[in-house]
Amino acid sequence: MKAVARIGKLFVLSGPGGVGKSTIVQELRKLNDFYFSVSATTRKPRQGEIDGVAYHFVSEEKFQSMIDEERFLEWADFAGSRYGTPKEPVMSAIAQGKNVILEIEIQGARQVKKAMPDAVMVFISPPSLEDLLSRMENRGTDEPERIAARLALAREEMAAAGEFDHILVNHRVGEVVDSLVSLAALPH
Repeated sequence: MKAVARIGKLFVLSGPGGVGKSTIVQELRKLNDFYFSVSATTRKPRQGEIDGVAYHFVSEEKFQSMIDEERFLEWADFAGSRYGTPKEPVMSAIAQGKNVILEIEIQGARQVKKAMPDAVMVFISPPSLEDLLSRMENRGTDEPERIAARLALAREEMAAAGEFDHILVNHRVGEVVDSLVSLAALPH
């Protein structure tokens, strides 16, 4: 009997800034069960970020040419910069049977769902807005005005949670990681 080639799944992780998406992705990377898409961005690298690892850092001109050439699965303007998911590496990984994780914001998640209706949409939610505020403040990376703006945006983003297939509340990173691994193990 001939083996049937396994097609991977596309998982879209979204949720408000500060909810712990990056920490969840760091833990998932340790498992080696997923392919992680590296987004392109026009923003400048932060300290410690490596081009091609954290993001593909590109100029506005290069980003626009990628849009014009339809090389993005999704793209969006966010917080004064542009971010996008290069299409080719994602499609290649799925065809090779790998489960792909995209960590993107709500606007991009909607574009992916439209382009790829089979994508598994996962909303990462904080236990509460108070918890999210505490996480933002404890980061120590934003001024109070920026935190207030991010919290207002988070309220809007949380209102979109119902658009997702799954809502995972980030009480503990390990629990969210276990839930994502379980979702990946489910048949198509």
